[in-house]
Amino acid sequence: MLKLIFPILLMPKFSWKYTNLMLLLMTLGLIPQFYFNFLQMKMLSNMMYIDSMSSPMLILTAWTSSLMLLASMNISMKKMMKNQFLIILSALTIILLIAFSTNNMMLYYIFFEASLIPTLVMILTWGYQPERLQASMYLIMYTVTASLPFLMSLMLVNYYKHTISFLLSPLYLSNHFSTVLALFLSLAFLVKMPLYISHLWLPKAHVEAPVAGSMVLAAILLKLGSYGILRMATMTPVMFIKLNIIFISISLCGAIITALICMRQQDMKSLIAYSSVGHMALMIGGIFSSSKWGWEGSVSMMIAHGLSSSCLFSLANMNYESTNSRSMFLTKGLLFLFPTMSMWWFIMSAANMAAPPTLNLLSEIMLLTSMLMMSFYNSIMLGIIGFLAAAYSLFLYTSLHHSNPMVTSNPLFTTAPRHLIISLYHFTPLYLFILMSVNITSWL
Repeated sequence: MLKLIFPILLMPKFSWKYTNLMLLLMTLGLIPQFYFNFLQMKMLSNMMYIDSMSSPMLILTAWTSSLMLLASMNISMKKMMKNQFLIILSALTIILLIAFSTNNMMLYYIFFEASLIPTLVMILTWGYQPERLQASMYLIMYTVTASLPFLMSLMLVNYYKHTISFLLSPLYLSNHFSTVLALFLSLAFLVKMPLYISHLWLPKAHVEAPVAGSMVLAAILLKLGSYGILRMATMTPVMFIKLNIIFISISLCGAIITALICMRQQDMKSLIAYSSVGHMALMIGGIFSSSKWGWEGSVSMMIAHGLSSSCLFSLANMNYESTNSRSMFLTKGLLFLFPTMSMWWFIMSAANMAAPPTLNLLSEIMLLTSMLMMSFYNSIMLGIIGFLAAAYSLFLYTSLHHSNPMVTSNPLFTTAPRHLIISLYHFTPLYLFILMSVNITSWL
């Protein structure tokens, strides 16, 4: 993979066409590993390996990176430091590919934190408003503060086990001490997902980020947290024995609260960002249910949410290019102006509320079943979450596309072919993966 990226970085003049082609070729090169070897683990070196959980994440990273380039074509057309943008995007792709293919916890921590730097540069350089400084500060403070206890815990694990590989045997210490260690090991990942209470950085970062920043945040960076927790699961089983009730309760209550917040949002990007918090809450509940269905459903949700939310952010950017506003009160009647894009809005809004036959439906069924296996009383909160998810998804669609067009809309704006291609390339795997879901859900 990396031998395709490094030559691009050394080119004297970056080309959007060649970079995009390189990312698509890398995706094609990873597909056989996902499709034919999904029951095997392949060691690449002492610290690098690919298995059936990391291979779909590697494909998602390369696929989303190529779509980010297409969505950010305005940067190239307006000559807004396009070469620097390509360098940042290529560096971020390399960092994420290494993070998803390492079996060393310290190396994962290094690249987990290193992914913040290109994201931060992207927000500060190509963000829309002066508030991007505050959003960047929130992003850094939340993630770095939660990562310091994780770093100290890694040193402690290395002291007791003399290795910090994801493949090591379970770590059993004294009763109270092991609980604190498990909490510190999971805290950095829960903030990254994010868990409700530690989620305030996410809407701010999404609103202020350019379209590429929003897409990579929703599709890949949030999945670094859930991927890390699933890797830690075999090492610290006490985390799921003593902390599961606490985290499941917080996540389910947080999903209801964020769904209610979505119902009163005016900014379309903020609404999509808060809906991501609700979907991640279901994933946290499935992971901490410590059941086979919960873990497999979490991996499915990583792929499904990464594709659907990334497409919603790219569609929101298309609306912004047309109306120069993200307000749902100033963006009306798009069904009359852009009927084709309205169709894609409806398809992705339906995917966001887990309508069939999307991969979202399969993942939510598995996650809900795993939480109901823990306690049937969870059904009350899960029912409310499902109802509110459908409500805010329909609210998002009807607010933007019904009623008469506003005078602020540009009637001369035409839907570019790249917008249709981006939506199609998100739609195709999202709806086809349901036919080959065994490749995603059989990693245990």
